[in-house]
Amino acid sequence: MACQGKLSLHVLLALFVLLSSCKANPRSKTEAEALLRWKESLPDQPTLKSWVAHTNSSASSPCKWRGITCNNEGSITEINLAYAGLRGNLQNLNFSSFPNLLHLDLSVNKLTGTIPTNIGTLSKLQYLDLSTNSLNGSLPLSLANLTQVYQLDFSLNNISGGLDRRLFPDGTSLSKTGLLSLKIFVLQYTKLGGRIPEEIGNLKYLVVMALDWNYFCGPIPPSIGNLSDLTTLILNQNEFSGQIPVSFGTLKLTHLYLLMNRLSGSVPEEIVNLSSLVTLHLAQNNFTGHLPQQVCQGGHLVNFSAAFNNFTGPIPVSLKYCRTLYRVRLEHNQLTGYIDQDFGVYPNLTYIDLSYNRLQGKLSPNWAECQNLTVLRVAGNLISGKIPNEIVQLSKMGYLDLSSNQLSGEIPVEIGKLSKLLKLILKDNKLSGEVPAGIGGLSNLDSLDLSINMLGGPIPGQIGDCWKLQSLSLSKNYLNGTIPNQIGNLRALQDLDLSFNSLMGGIPPQLGSLPVLECLNLSNNNLNGLVPTSLGSMMSLISINLSNNNLEGPLPDGKIFRSSTTGDFSNNKDLCSGIKGLQPCNASVKNEGVGNMKSKLAIIFVASFVGAISLSITFVGIFLYLKRKHSKNMMKVESTSNSKNPFSIWYFDGKTVYKDIVEASESFDDKYCIGAGGTAKVYKVEILGAQVFAVKKPRSMAEGTESEIIKSFTSELAALTKIRHRNIVKLFGFCFQDVHSFLVYEFMERGSLANMLCSEEGAKELDWPTRIRVVKSVAYALSYMHHDCVPPIIHRDISSKNILLSSDLVAYVSDFGTARFLKPDSSNWTTIAGTYGYLAPELAYTMAVTEKCDVYSFGVLVLEVLMGKHPGELITNLNSPTSTSAPLKDVLDDRLSPPKSLKIADELALVQNLALFCLRANPQSRPTMCSVCRQLEKQVATS
Repeated sequence: MACQGKLSLHVLLALFVLLSSCKANPRSKTEAEALLRWKESLPDQPTLKSWVAHTNSSASSPCKWRGITCNNEGSITEINLAYAGLRGNLQNLNFSSFPNLLHLDLSVNKLTGTIPTNIGTLSKLQYLDLSTNSLNGSLPLSLANLTQVYQLDFSLNNISGGLDRRLFPDGTSLSKTGLLSLKIFVLQYTKLGGRIPEEIGNLKYLVVMALDWNYFCGPIPPSIGNLSDLTTLILNQNEFSGQIPVSFGTLKLTHLYLLMNRLSGSVPEEIVNLSSLVTLHLAQNNFTGHLPQQVCQGGHLVNFSAAFNNFTGPIPVSLKYCRTLYRVRLEHNQLTGYIDQDFGVYPNLTYIDLSYNRLQGKLSPNWAECQNLTVLRVAGNLISGKIPNEIVQLSKMGYLDLSSNQLSGEIPVEIGKLSKLLKLILKDNKLSGEVPAGIGGLSNLDSLDLSINMLGGPIPGQIGDCWKLQSLSLSKNYLNGTIPNQIGNLRALQDLDLSFNSLMGGIPPQLGSLPVLECLNLSNNNLNGLVPTSLGSMMSLISINLSNNNLEGPLPDGKIFRSSTTGDFSNNKDLCSGIKGLQPCNASVKNEGVGNMKSKLAIIFVASFVGAISLSITFVGIFLYLKRKHSKNMMKVESTSNSKNPFSIWYFDGKTVYKDIVEASESFDDKYCIGAGGTAKVYKVEILGAQVFAVKKPRSMAEGTESEIIKSFTSELAALTKIRHRNIVKLFGFCFQDVHSFLVYEFMERGSLANMLCSEEGAKELDWPTRIRVVKSVAYALSYMHHDCVPPIIHRDISSKNILLSSDLVAYVSDFGTARFLKPDSSNWTTIAGTYGYLAPELAYTMAVTEKCDVYSFGVLVLEVLMGKHPGELITNLNSPTSTSAPLKDVLDDRLSPPKSLKIADELALVQNLALFCLRANPQSRPTMCSVCRQLEKQVATS
């Protein structure tokens, strides 16, 4: 009997479990059906491969599907598909089928459409994250029913609450007036409507609310002050207007983000009640009045920004003793005070920018105690006194900008100790003495500006040790002596300005060896002698000014001298040239110059020819179509069917083609050179009976460091053998050996975009439709590299010089010498590479390379295409309130007539808007190139 009793108990337990399962199954089945119906409405995607219905009731439970978590009863409590690459929308996801759902995370996907109103039926929901998608429409009022939610994140979407309409600031429709009054500012395309519902204050348990990077407008609801548990409120990068609600002072906020909106008025004093504040961002609004004086009264403030507003009055007194500060940005206001009295010592501070205020006083030696400081910018104030010698103790300093003040005395002699310094900007002060020789110790420096001071003495030759310099300006001083030959060592130099000094002697011929120099200004000095012929062969030079010197003799024959005007050489002793306005050179001078040139060419030719014959030839060819792994028979068919294509010849006889290239280029004579960069020259080579090629030849080891050249060569080869795209220049083959190493490319007849834009005729030929096509072509190429290549490829040097144009003005991305594969398991840190003026700002501080670096460079390029010139200071001022009044018609290249077609006007406006979004300071807030392409395609579809 005892055994029977025990057996009966087991049976009863089994029946209980079975009945319990049967009871839970209907709910599980309903939830599974809801998920499957949603899956059917979406495009086919491998992410949801495990979501499959089964006839077996136990197998039909969704609890084992990807991203699904259930409770003990088999009911779904969590849907987590973040970073899953989901495409589609939420319209067919029936939220009412999930009464026990606690956690919903669909962040970082590609979801579109609106947020369904039935999301409010998830009454038990505690965590909701739909951030980083492309959701639009408005926030449904039903969200007020989610009274249990503690985290709500809709950031980085297109949520607005209105129709997508392109409006002018005065509300006039673009379709009625074209582009005549369009303003240039980051949120140039606004979204109509888009207010946060007042009912948001019902979410009494809310701890984190993130609505940043959307299109919300109107006032911030005061009802947010009812959220007594709220610690993090992120509302930045929207269109909010009005004042900060006074009710915020009752909250427990630790992080408050309000930057980049249209908020105005004064900051309520009640903000000082937020004694736990760690982060406060007020930057880029229209605030007035004083900053809260006790903003750091709790002693926890780490990150504080109020830049680009209209704040007046003193620096908050509480900042002086706020030792927790890590990052401070107060630039572009009208703040007053004394820099040596209002700031203390901050052991954790890494970044502080106080530029363009009305600060007085002297630079305190105490700044040297901020040992973690990497950026110190106090430009555009009224600071006087000397630069303290103690500043050289800041061993981590990367950016020092003290420009446009009233500093006097000498530059610290030991300035070279700041070995990590990238930018040293001391222009527009009253500094005297000599340029210290120790400046040569700044081996990482890429920008040095000491202009508009009272510096005297010679330029130290040690400046040639700053081998990464891209921009060097010493103009408007009292420098004397000769220009040091060592400046010719600055292989990365793009801009050299020594004008308005008292420099003597001749122009060093070594300047002609600067491979990427674009702007050279030696005007208003006492230079004498001949202009070196080496300047005539500089392919990169686009601007030169030698006026107001004592130069004489003939100007060299070169591209830059043919395209310059008389004013660039005026007021010299006895210069002659064929340039209109200068006296013509006499025949004897001309013939002597020609004779010397012929002699030099003969020597070069003979030396190259003898060297080429004396050394053995090794040729290794590699072709993109080999990556497709054609069969041998397929290769033979290709070689016989396309007899005029030299690929087939190269594949079977590399030595022959190598010899043909060397012979056709006369051992790479400079007369075939069509371009030059930091590590290579490009030659136009036409092989008899074949097509024309662009041959890129690395500079000889004597002209640059071996490791740098090899790295560039192999980077380009590695990248281009991995990719093939209609808008990326085609690599045909390569040779790598001691005598002549080179890469062979498809030849682009129209040269670089930079050259086309610099030329009056070229700019006119690039009409508005053509320029839009150029932008789209570059966007498609970058999107392919970032999103379709495994691993992704980062170009790192997108600029107008590296965009080539075919005979029909189709754009191709070129020059992959600095390209890098983005490895997900690596930190992806790097040294700075790229072209000055196109580099993403974060590279100056983090050195972390991501695809967003290319996105930033793309933004610069797009503005350059629209303006016909590099945007320069416009980029710096984009986020300034004063920049919002610049009409687009003043930005467009005035060498072209305004667009007459409404379709073209629409596309230009879209392209400009995308550029501005690509130029956002925060890398994470820039769009992906895939997103940019979608916007461009959408415009075409709706035009």
